[in-house]
Amino acid sequence: MIRSVVTGTGSALPVRRVSNAELAQEVDTSDEWIVERTGIRFRHIAGPDETTATLATDACKAALAAAGVLAVDIDLIVLATATPDQTFPSSATKVQAALGIPDCVAFDVAAVCSGFLYAVQVADAMLKTGLHAKALVIGAETFSRILDWEDRATCVLFGDGAGALVLEARESADNVASPDARGILATRLHADGRHNDMLYVDGGPSTTGTVGKLRMKGREVFRHAVVNLAAVMQEVLDLAGLESHQVDWVVPHQANARILDATARKLGLPPEKVVVTVDQHANTSAASVPLALDTAVRDGRIKRGDLLVLEAMGGGFTWGAAVLRY
Repeated sequence: MIRSVVTGTGSALPVRRVSNAELAQEVDTSDEWIVERTGIRFRHIAGPDETTATLATDACKAALAAAGVLAVDIDLIVLATATPDQTFPSSATKVQAALGIPDCVAFDVAAVCSGFLYAVQVADAMLKTGLHAKALVIGAETFSRILDWEDRATCVLFGDGAGALVLEARESADNVASPDARGILATRLHADGRHNDMLYVDGGPSTTGTVGKLRMKGREVFRHAVVNLAAVMQEVLDLAGLESHQVDWVVPHQANARILDATARKLGLPPEKVVVTVDQHANTSAASVPLALDTAVRDGRIKRGDLLVLEAMGGGFTWGAAVLRY
């Protein structure tokens, strides 16, 4: 059967790397306070010349090189972001132009921290129709632009960055348990808009006419995240006909080390199977899953043939998971 196979990964981070100690010089906080509650030690902050689209472009160049694919061979770009360069046009079209792709389908997806999982499912469905052959699926954010730097409960949590995958439509074994069944095996997405006031930005072009700042009720978000993420991971494994003990790696949204630990425990997964980069990158929203995936691929943890579960939850609420064989 035809499946969407990951043939290359890439990521990009802003030049400026900010430690908790450096942040504590500007915000009423401390390294101990941040690490104890979140596990975060560093984050990258975009400079004036670094944008969501420039970071996304650099991540795509790395992914294309890893896949051995020319940019002009890409016929689909799906970019997940909550912090686009402009209200319109889409940042995906800016990436297209920067890569020198003369014509393709290119658009943005907005589902905040779950955006990359949404983008993966959309691209997977479009590739399997046969209308597209090679796609760039991107998560990219510059959340530093929408942070209230006087709110120590939120500003210490987030960073900027981008991650990208090259997905190619290829023939794959039908039996998901077979090592020859490469690619995306199952995806599952959810949304519940009743929880808008728990994690949101207090602005927008059709309401205030301003960009606004991020607002979050951290304790409530934590509670929903643990329940929803454990449930959707089990759901997508059931959909694929697999069990948790068959999973080689979980690549989760990097929001908070305590959420990662609690979710793994609920599924009975050992912590050594969970890819953790939140300590180095903080929460990069839609970029966090592909950024963590690329990190683990490049440092040798994730190898060809490994069975992965990707998962994320974000504002909206939105949440989702995907099972793939790398």
